[in-house]
Amino acid sequence: MAPPDDDQARAAHEADARTRLLDAGASALPRPPWLRGAQPPAAAELVRFALWRAAGDGLDDDAVLAAIALLPAVRAEVDQLEAGLLLTARASGLSWQRIAAALGLASPQAAQQRFDRVSGRVDGRA
Repeated sequence: MAPPDDDQARAAHEADARTRLLDAGASALPRPPWLRGAQPPAAAELVRFALWRAAGDGLDDDAVLAAIALLPAVRAEVDQLEAGLLLTARASGLSWQRIAAALGLASPQAAQQRFDRVSGRVDGRA
C-alpha cells in the first residue's frame, strides 16, 4: 500500500490503523484517568498494545502494519509532551541549566535549541 500523499488521506490512514488495533483488542485496555469522555487512546498506547499482543498470542500482519502506520502519530505525541514539559518547567521557574542537566545535555543553550526544534515541529503540525 502506498503512503497517503495528502492530509486527508493521512488522517484516514491513521484512523483506519487506530480502528484496526482497537478491534484487535486494544479497546479493552483500561482507560487512563487523564482521558476525557470518548477521547481515544494515544497512538503510543496502541503501538504498545500491538507489541504486547505480538509477543503473546500473536498479531496478524494487518495489525502489525496498523501499528507501524501509527508511528508518525507517536512521534507527534512525544513532541507535544516534550514541548509541554519544557514550557511547564520554564513557567515553574526552572533554569535552562537545570533543564539541560535533566535532559542530559551539555549546556543551557542546547536545551533552549532543543525546545525551539521541538516546539517548531509541534507548531508545524498544527
